[in-house]
Amino acid sequence: MNCGSLIRIGFVDLLRLKHAIDNRTIQYRLTLRHLYPDIAVYKMNWLSILLISISSLLITAQQIDDNAADFAETQNDNAVAGTATGTASHMLNPLDDCDPEMIGFELITGYVFSAPGNALDTIPALMLTDCLETCQGNDSCKSVNYETGLCILFSSNADALPGALTKSQFPVFTIYAQKSCLGVKPCEKSWCIDRVQNHRLVGFVQSHQVVHTRQECLELCLGETDFTCRSANYVNATGDCELSSMDRITMAGTSAFKSASGYDYMENNCIDEPTKLCEFKKLDGIILKTVDSVYQDVASIEECRDLCLNAPYRCHSYDYGDTGEMVCRLSHHLRATLSDIEEPYLLIPEGATYELSSCYNVSIDCRSGDMIARIQTSKLFDGKIYAKGSPNSCVRDVNNSLEFELEMAYDNVECNVRKNGLGRYVNDVVIQHHDKIVTSSDLGLAVTCQYDLTNKSVTNEVDLGVHGEIEPALSEEVTVDSPNVAMKITDRSGGDVMPAAEVGDPLALRFEILDKNSPYEIFVRELVAMDGVDSSEIVLIDENGCPTDHFIMGPIYKSAETGKILLSHFDAFKFPSSEVVQFRALVTPCMPSCEPVQCNQEESTGELRSVISYGKRRRRRSTNPHDDLLLVQTIQIKDKFGFGNENKSASVTNEAIYLPTNENGFCINMAGLIVAGTVFLASQLAIIAAWTFISQRRRLENKLNDGMSVSVSLPSVLSASRTESLSKLYEAGYNHSRRF
Repeated sequence: MNCGSLIRIGFVDLLRLKHAIDNRTIQYRLTLRHLYPDIAVYKMNWLSILLISISSLLITAQQIDDNAADFAETQNDNAVAGTATGTASHMLNPLDDCDPEMIGFELITGYVFSAPGNALDTIPALMLTDCLETCQGNDSCKSVNYETGLCILFSSNADALPGALTKSQFPVFTIYAQKSCLGVKPCEKSWCIDRVQNHRLVGFVQSHQVVHTRQECLELCLGETDFTCRSANYVNATGDCELSSMDRITMAGTSAFKSASGYDYMENNCIDEPTKLCEFKKLDGIILKTVDSVYQDVASIEECRDLCLNAPYRCHSYDYGDTGEMVCRLSHHLRATLSDIEEPYLLIPEGATYELSSCYNVSIDCRSGDMIARIQTSKLFDGKIYAKGSPNSCVRDVNNSLEFELEMAYDNVECNVRKNGLGRYVNDVVIQHHDKIVTSSDLGLAVTCQYDLTNKSVTNEVDLGVHGEIEPALSEEVTVDSPNVAMKITDRSGGDVMPAAEVGDPLALRFEILDKNSPYEIFVRELVAMDGVDSSEIVLIDENGCPTDHFIMGPIYKSAETGKILLSHFDAFKFPSSEVVQFRALVTPCMPSCEPVQCNQEESTGELRSVISYGKRRRRRSTNPHDDLLLVQTIQIKDKFGFGNENKSASVTNEAIYLPTNENGFCINMAGLIVAGTVFLASQLAIIAAWTFISQRRRLENKLNDGMSVSVSLPSVLSASRTESLSKLYEAGYNHSRRF
């Protein structure tokens, strides 16, 4: 090779590098302008922006260096193979003769296609859908790179140049989309498959076949009719194709999605998810670095939520007003689908992402003698569905299912179906996630069957949240001596006692030593919640001091103010069969300090995390040990569910006080004490009435004897004996009453 050739090759490489750098510079200028419209808001100076841009350019240059050998090898193969390579390329990408209705896109998140020589165009785009539509309308376009604000079109793809597809996850992650001509007609959504390299979904395989290509495997999933194919695992080396009825969304919170070298995980985006009743969970302090859609001039967060639910793809999260006033951003991603992406979120203290928690579709089948409520969910449901008021008799237990139902006969008293007018039957149904208690994630449904129309008319009135006023009957339930300990229900910060709350409100149990100068500290164990009807109970803190279910009650920790205050966070809940919830706990003083216990807490990903809880029973260092103190607090929760207040119970004012003695303490029930006092007074009145009756009778006998001039003389000993016996009777009755 002569000097001219070297100079010419070097000049071409420089042009490629300049073209790539120009593209990335434009890309990150638009991205930074979109992500940081007001630099002062996020405390970023120009140096920070410059560092991000330089880092991005270095990554781009490194990607070009890494792929230079691949490009050279590909060009050399083309020169040797001639037209044969062109024919093979056409076979790999038969897009020229493809029916436009058969074209579909396959997405890979966190990867970038680095082929500057095959770049067709660079366009600004705030919508991934616009980027894909532009590529679909361009016959030469075979793939795109997308980041929020920028879309780059390419005339080649990763199947033709596999070495050109590399990871791109910092400072923002890239989305690579590849256009394909499918053998199965794709759905109307913007893309049909999400692919994750070197990962697989374990379990729930419904079909297994051996195919020749990855595209054949995804076409099998798209065209499956015997069951709902939500995802597929493809083994590149063997051609094994596993079709599954689950995906990352339905299995969120489990460890089913795993790393697996040589596998391609493909998720079906054409699945029709439930969208009628959807709940979003707020994630404070974070927003996604890359999103699929950006809408401006959106009037409210509710409108942004509606845009997500009606997006032309499976939208799973959104944020509003964090990157600009009235700006709404949507994404098909959530934490469960970003486990393979490094740092997908920006930390914005004032921001928040709303992540789809679960969706439900509810349908009612009105038959001649009963109604059937059928539920379809977007995530595996493990709980129960029951008729309100009959949680134990008209109930259906559900074990990890996406579809379930409850049959309610009109003549079944247990199910409490009410006739409301001519041919109109109504009932209230509760979808409860936990086996024993009602939480904020549960749903209440008002279902109606109307039989006075031509065939049937079904109306569903749905309250998305579980509403229930929690009115504590006692603001401060327990007081004990040596030391004096109080248990209160407060707000999440452990401040003032909450006078009222609703199911799902963030609350805290506060255990406090009232004497600020007390030498003791305390720890808590065996915290139990009970109802007031059928003695149902749930253990919140076990005998070792660890929470049994951290989704219901968190670990016990010391207050930042003082070690004499312990707090445990929980969301307000109730039992389905009662309006009464009673908390009972054992509190043990220790001196001079209490040692915490290490507890294993299972995260939503299935991993175990070690946390500390101040509940471990330990040997006290004091020479004068103290017994466990039993603390009890009873509160009332009025169940509403949006059904109306049909059963309003009186407030429960039952209070228990622990009274320590020199040896063993004992509990006195305040209501029982009042009843005992009432019985005591009644017995005293009865004795006085009896004594009065006897006295009046003696006087009457004396008068009759005097009128008849009959004189009866009693021996003094007998008279004294009679008087003494009555006196003993009175004293005996009085003493008995006192003992009671």
